Formats: sequence, C-alpha cells, structure tokens
Amino acid sequence: MGAWCSAARTDPGKHRRRNEDAFLDGPCQGLWAVADGMGGHWGGDIASQLIVANLAALPPYPDLSERSKAVRQCLRWTNRRLNQELTLTNGRPSGIIGSTVVALLLEDNRAACIWAGDSRCYLWRGRQLYQLSKDHSLQQLLIDEQRISHDEAGAHPAAKALTRAVGAAPELMLGVLELDVRPGDTFLLCSDGLYQGLGGATLGHALSLASPRLALERLFEHALRGAAVDNLTAVVVRQ
Repeated sequence: MGAWCSAARTDPGKHRRRNEDAFLDGPCQGLWAVADGMGGHWGGDIASQLIVANLAALPPYPDLSERSKAVRQCLRWTNRRLNQELTLTNGRPSGIIGSTVVALLLEDNRAACIWAGDSRCYLWRGRQLYQLSKDHSLQQLLIDEQRISHDEAGAHPAAKALTRAVGAAPELMLGVLELDVRPGDTFLLCSDGLYQGLGGATLGHALSLASPRLALERLFEHALRGAAVDNLTAVVVRQ
C-alpha cells in the first residue's frame, strides 16, 4: 500500500482562553496522536505537549509490533513522570497534571490504535463510520456495568469524568486495538471538544470528502458553528 497523507488542526474554541490540546502529525513516522489536557487541572497544556513531544522523539522501529510496544512504553514512562516528578517539582503534591491521549500507528496494511481517556479514533470505511477507541469515562463505565442507555448515563452529573488518563494514577492502563487496513480507509483522531457537538452523520460526511485537508476544514466548520465550549483538535489520515 502507498504512503499515507494527513492533515491536523487545533483551535481553542469559543470559550477557552488557553488551548490545552496538542497533536502529532507524523506521516513520515506513520504515527499520529491527539492529547487533551485535563480540563480544570493545572498544567493540562504541559501534559498534552509532553506526551506529543515524547511520541515524536521515538526512533523508527522496523515493524508495527515493535513500534506499538515503544509507544505504550513511552506513554507509561510519561505517565510516571507526570504522576510523580512534575507534580512534586511544582509543589502541588495533591494536584494532577494529566491528559488524554489517542495514537494511531500505520504500516503497510496494518494499524494500531492506542489510547487512554475520551479522545477518540474513528474509521471511515465503505461509507460506514466506526468508533475504534472506547471512552475511558464514567459515562461509558455506567453503560457497560449498569447496562443503561447512553442518554441515561450522560445525565449523570459526573458523566464526563475520566476513568483513565496519562498522569492521573501511578500505573497507566491503555486501550489497544490492532486491525487490518483496506484501500480507501480514512482515520480520524480527535479530542472530545470536536466530536461532542457533531453527530456520526456529520463526521462521516466530512471524512468522505476528497482529501484530509478538505475533511478537516468541514469538521471545524461544523464544530465552530456550534457551541465549541472546549478546545477542538483533529487529525485526518488517508492514503
């Protein structure tokens, strides 16, 4: 299969002064990522930028399994640093410096998605939209454990609380999904600020456009037409 092309963009949205999102757009590495600093916590932008910088510095391992292992080790090392060193160094022993992350690795006809938190990876294939990542959030936990509807879980006052994030706990549990890639596949990585105001039909229509750049422009056009209460970040990847 040929080379992958991509486009990436971030925007603070309409209500936040500071953008705590960060992205990695690495078609030459076959590695892309979105990190969303935990809202309301001091240092969210530090966490997201550190994650992206550490991932960008990884060497080019020869195969996908080694690269996937390296990404997971990198994120766990970053988690320990955020959870211990930075928190203590900044004199905030009770504080959290944390961020979600979703990363995509592509090599030939294989893909790996690795994540923690509620930033998402979507796949547009055969005119169907698939959510590859599964949110590490209280809302998703309520759906899984109590078998209640998405709307019922969303009504919980702490529905958006994260159950996993880089820097939030001493040990980091990551979601990992590997899959075969087919011709025409398009991937979307995004923070919750982008997808929370857009339905699946809107996401799918944007991803069906001719290029990652056009898809990205359409996504942000729709998102910024809405409330855009949070930072918005997206990366679109296609051959």
